[in-house]
Order: sequence, then structure tokens, then C-alpha cells
Amino acid sequence: MLKLTQTELKINLFYNPYSGVWRRNIKYISRGRKSLTFWRKAGCLNNSTGYRYIRVKDKAYLSSRLAFLYMDGYFPEHQVDHINRIRHDDRWCNLRHVTASCNNRNVGIIKTNTSGITGVYFHKRKKAWTVAIHSDGKKINFNKCNSFDDAVMIRWEAEKRYEYPNCNSTSPAYLYLLNKGII
Repeated sequence: MLKLTQTELKINLFYNPYSGVWRRNIKYISRGRKSLTFWRKAGCLNNSTGYRYIRVKDKAYLSSRLAFLYMDGYFPEHQVDHINRIRHDDRWCNLRHVTASCNNRNVGIIKTNTSGITGVYFHKRKKAWTVAIHSDGKKINFNKCNSFDDAVMIRWEAEKRYEYPNCNSTSPAYLYLLNKGII
């Protein structure tokens, strides 16, 4: 099977980079259905993953990856990150080509987090705040702190040291320190 080219993509689909909406340029026959009209929205949302998929030439593609082919003429070598973390928001200003480690850094707070700051938690047995961060596939733990603010400051310093600000669009540690007037 030949790879999809930018020219073929532009013949079949139109992408609006400001809204992130994809539309079909040609009548499209899908699995025996009647012809669909011009300018119909393309793709479908996968409810389990939250990503939008679009079929072109009987192959399904992630719409965010197609945006790179449409705009820049290539499929990303690594991953496409949605900066605002909304997986179906395919506006061009919301997409960036990043490595897997950088994409993993731009995640929201997990449901079990009780401190509100990623990587900061209260160690019940030691009765102290603990800070942890992941870098190069390894978990790095820092000294225990008596103060929550100190723990958040240590987390922010660690994020800067391991270049998280380049990847994480909204660091909870940074936002907390900014709101408290500490930085």
C-alpha cells in the first residue's frame, strides 16, 4: 500500500486550521453506503480514547496526524500532543510534534491525587510532604518537607531542572506558586 501524500489528502479533505474541523472535498462512498454530500464533516470520535479518526483511501488515520501532513507535508516521526489536553481539539495552534517522554509530561492530575499538585503527596507514616518526578523512565524522590509550600517549590525546581516547562502546558506547581505570590 502506498503512503498517503499531501496532494492526495488535499484532494479528499479540507482542513480548517483555525477551527480544527475536517470536511470532505469529494463525494465519498463508504462501505456500500450512498454517496455523501460535499463538505460533510469528516471523521468520527472514538469514545473510549477521545481521539478523532478519519478514513482516507480505506485506512483510518488520527486527525491530529493528518493535520501535520496537510499543513507541513509530513507525518510526525514521534507523537502529536494536544497542548490543552483535549484530544479531539485539532486546531493547528493546539497541536505540536513531541517525543513520547514530552507528551507524557503534559498530562493532567490523576484522580487519586489529593494535594492538587502532580508529584507532591503527604507521606502518612513519616508525617511529611514528599516530592517525586519522573525523568528518563526513572522515578526520582526528593527530601521530605514539613511545609506544603516548600514541597511545591521543590517540585517546580525539579520540573525546571528536568525541562518540564518545555512540555507541560500548565504545571500545577507553577500555577500554585504564582497564585500564592511565591514566584
